[in-house]
Amino acid sequence: MARDLLVEIRQNPSADFTRLPRQQAPDAPQAKEPAPLDLVVSLRRHRDDLFVSAFRPGERTPWSRPHRAELKVSAPALLARASRLRTVWRDRLVQYDPEPIGGYPFAQAVDFNRLAGVAERQVAELAEEGRYFLEVMLDGPERELTVFREYLTRTLTEHGSLRISFDSDLHLPWPMLAVDGGHADPWADFLGHRHQVEQTGAGYPPIQPPYPARTRPVTSLNTDDQLTDVGRAPEVRKLLEDRSQLTVRTESEPLLKALSSAVLDEDVMYFWCHGQFVAGDSPYEQLAVRLSDDRQIDADLVRRHRRRHAEAPDAMFRPFVLLNACHTGQSTAAELEHLGRALVDLGANGVLGPQIEIPQVFAAEYAFAFLDLYLTGEFTAGEITQQLVRRFAREYRNPLALTYSLHCGLDSILELTP
Repeated sequence: MARDLLVEIRQNPSADFTRLPRQQAPDAPQAKEPAPLDLVVSLRRHRDDLFVSAFRPGERTPWSRPHRAELKVSAPALLARASRLRTVWRDRLVQYDPEPIGGYPFAQAVDFNRLAGVAERQVAELAEEGRYFLEVMLDGPERELTVFREYLTRTLTEHGSLRISFDSDLHLPWPMLAVDGGHADPWADFLGHRHQVEQTGAGYPPIQPPYPARTRPVTSLNTDDQLTDVGRAPEVRKLLEDRSQLTVRTESEPLLKALSSAVLDEDVMYFWCHGQFVAGDSPYEQLAVRLSDDRQIDADLVRRHRRRHAEAPDAMFRPFVLLNACHTGQSTAAELEHLGRALVDLGANGVLGPQIEIPQVFAAEYAFAFLDLYLTGEFTAGEITQQLVRRFAREYRNPLALTYSLHCGLDSILELTP
């Protein structure tokens, strides 16, 4: 005999079907539909073993399975090689002292044209290091690894500018890797010069309320007072003041208070401060940034202040974050939290930061160039990062733009009403 069942609903995951991914307010402009990805490369870690796969959306994979293989190099060995590559870039550029010039000329200027010959030799050396990294990563005699290596290198080399997502458990300096393009121009061999590149691998982002429609973006400048007059830093601040609704924070307390609020509705969070690895009493190092005070702001501190709002139906945190502080594009030991990933997990549209200790004069120049384009609402972060790599190479023979890597955010774009 049919009878009604007693049902008790303990959760409401759909919020009465009102919370939809990237839902827009009724009066918001139609969002620009992101272009499809051209290549997805997945790198998965199981203990110290690494498994890689790759596919081009819309392309028929082999009838038996997608392109995939087990790498022969271990995860610790690959992380060590990534650390070595960053060190080589630092030593060849930031801390390079060519005789008889003296000093560190590549750290003191943006324009390398006066040292064109030296710069070109350094770039050729760095491109060779990037090729070596990729070769070691994919090296091995096994048939499945050989077939995978041929497929990936052919795709990276033979095709023009691709939109590539590296969905990886290891945070590697992808834009600084290189292929053998078969020509005499080493600049064009770097992945960050040839293609639009992002690193993903974070969890599902929180579903947030409808995006507000506005004609003027909302931004913040989170900075150390000691950097106020470095390079083009004053022009960056004026750019933000003229073209956005700007909040300036110079101490950690206002920043942490903002992160503790359910609604932190900023389109762009710009950090112009110091970044460093902090060990404390632990044998492990954590990446932290610091404003004008001495408070070290790391991933755990950010999560602690925002954890209560992670799944709150009315919470909002969706900025594109430019972490213009040393090392903020990289993580340290794989077991530890990464500041960029923490921000993405909490809802940020993407995080952009340098993989190495970056000269302040170049960092300020890069920030001005990036924000000048991003605030127009005409270009995605992926388009801008590739444009800037090519612009700094073409105009200044400066490869440091390649050290800036996207953690998610390839499709991040400022959506404004006309």
